[in-house]
Amino acid sequence: MEARSSRRTKPTPSTSQVRASRAEGAVRLPPDGARLIENFLDMMSAERGASGNTLAAYRRDLLDFGGSIAGFGCEFSSVTSTEVKRYIASLAAMASSTQSRRLSALRQFFAFLYAEGLRKDDPTGTIEAPRRERSLPKVLSRGDIEALIAKGGEGSDAEALRLVCILEVLYASGLRVSELVSLPLAAARSRDGFLLVMGKGRKERLAPLNAAARRAIAAYLKIRDEFLPKGAKESRYLFPSRSSEGHLTRRRLHQMLKELAVKANIDPSKLSPHVLRHAFATHLVEGGADLRSVQTLLGHADIATTQIYTHVASDRLRDVMLSAHPLARTKRRT
Repeated sequence: MEARSSRRTKPTPSTSQVRASRAEGAVRLPPDGARLIENFLDMMSAERGASGNTLAAYRRDLLDFGGSIAGFGCEFSSVTSTEVKRYIASLAAMASSTQSRRLSALRQFFAFLYAEGLRKDDPTGTIEAPRRERSLPKVLSRGDIEALIAKGGEGSDAEALRLVCILEVLYASGLRVSELVSLPLAAARSRDGFLLVMGKGRKERLAPLNAAARRAIAAYLKIRDEFLPKGAKESRYLFPSRSSEGHLTRRRLHQMLKELAVKANIDPSKLSPHVLRHAFATHLVEGGADLRSVQTLLGHADIATTQIYTHVASDRLRDVMLSAHPLARTKRRT
């Protein structure tokens, strides 16, 4: 009873104090905080198959939270839900998606501490995630896609053949940019018209390729060696490069697409690998594909993530109707 009483009298930091603590230079963690975070990350890597990017995001989020509570003498083993709520409130200026991601990281971290017997409760259990506003994705028209491929294929040099291959594969399969740049060479040598893709959470899925994508891959493979790292005779990647990763980087691909957009008279802000993924999904839904099939093709774990494409397709169909229907184009007489 005495311990509980002393805990009540401990001052709880205000939201403004949490913000100020976060701004005080180098991160100062609670006692044993660094070890607990690394143990959690080891578990996420070994047992959940979390990717390097996911682990890096968890580390940043947990270091930020740990630094905030350490300034007020709190520890991971004793921090309360009130203090976690104040921390989340201190993120109010950030996007709701960022707030939700950080709360998700804390939920998994404290679930890990509970499972390891390092806590008797989960202080995040009663905290609701910030309401996340889901914006409709930018979508390219079929005409835009055709213009990009045509402009990308101008010339017969290796760069043009690689760019067309990338465009055709992205639009035919809806791959994430991380999935595309890390594709193994073996994935392109399949004769059954599918790519075997390693997706999020190291989950494999098959991505079908149309005839145009298969032709583009075949043409690219003839000149692929021109992109091998200096002195290398081979690479396990479909898109090798001289980068430290050994394959085409996401940053370089983004840059290539921005340059292509300018050449094709398309707003560069409207083109990215993810926009091509959105075009793939939206055009499938517009063509009558069912959501479950699109979910599988995109590698979405939750169909709710896929449902946004029904809204995009509905908006596009409404615009088509308003511009093409004879009664929509003329004023009705009253």
